Amino acid sequence: MSHNFPELKNDLFLRALKGEEVERPPVWMMRQAGRYLPQYMVLRKKYTFFERVETPELACEITIQPIDELEPDAAIIFSDILTVPQALNIDVQMVPGKGPVMGNPIRTEDDAFAILAEDVAQKLQHVMDAITLTRKELNGRVPLIGFAGAPWTLFCYMVQGEGSKNFDKAKAFLFQHPDASRHVMKELTKATIDYLRAQVDAGAQAVQVFDSWAGLLSPDDFNEWAMPYLMEITHAIRDVPVILFAKGAWYALERLSFKSGAAALGLDWTISPEFARLKSRSEITLQGNFDPTHLLAPIPEIRKQTRRMIDRFGARRYIANLGHGILPHVPVDHARAFVDSVKEYGSGE
Repeated sequence: MSHNFPELKNDLFLRALKGEEVERPPVWMMRQAGRYLPQYMVLRKKYTFFERVETPELACEITIQPIDELEPDAAIIFSDILTVPQALNIDVQMVPGKGPVMGNPIRTEDDAFAILAEDVAQKLQHVMDAITLTRKELNGRVPLIGFAGAPWTLFCYMVQGEGSKNFDKAKAFLFQHPDASRHVMKELTKATIDYLRAQVDAGAQAVQVFDSWAGLLSPDDFNEWAMPYLMEITHAIRDVPVILFAKGAWYALERLSFKSGAAALGLDWTISPEFARLKSRSEITLQGNFDPTHLLAPIPEIRKQTRRMIDRFGARRYIANLGHGILPHVPVDHARAFVDSVKEYGSGE
């Protein structure tokens, strides 16, 4: 599929992913499109969550809002990791104040074996339309990132049936029904590959895989239930760089650096820059890892901590970001201070 997209004017993010020389690190923020922006809240009052995700014009508008407001170096499509479970016939509702709730979670082995990855990209065509539209509307200002949830993290929601601190039902199911769980993981992996490939065809210039609950697994369980599927996904996506964000899986940094095939690894704030560079032997681009709660500190403090973070990671093979999504109550000028501090880095300010 060839779209005639406008020429890219700011390729800093893509160059950092390739490990090329950069004048400063690029910066963007997870969840930058959304709930801390007043212009997003206007749309939130008018439309339900999935109306916003499933209407390409709205998803496009929401994706571009932070680009207009903060001018980071990359845009990430406004969507949700639970689109893939939806395409696998899991009923997902966003309940205000509670988060995602599945109407028909996986409870039995039969439920698990009934999960089949068929026509996933076609069922999620609205995401592709949003990506193509957004890529055109961005007019080459910054690259556009597509994304998906990792199989383990999606499995957590599909079995637990809702958000959880420990996903105890999902973990119990994993060890009580390993064959059924393996079936679900394989179907999720297939679905995710199809979905990400379609996003790339639609115009995504990089993709990020969110394994938000990786840290709930022991190192051995991660090696069995997360790592092989992450590797399968990264090796299947050939045309654009893949960023893996396995939150909490600090113990897997070395393996992820050398075996995953990813272009970059996202890091949460519990990992020191020095440890991350040591484990990855500075051979892979690292992304992160500012604690989003620190964006509630006074602006001079945000600026100081942001500069210190870059000093510690080094300006090369590094993408400045948060260690998790931005919080809803962060003031916009605090988010801007974070972005601006990165942009001013190295210019002697």
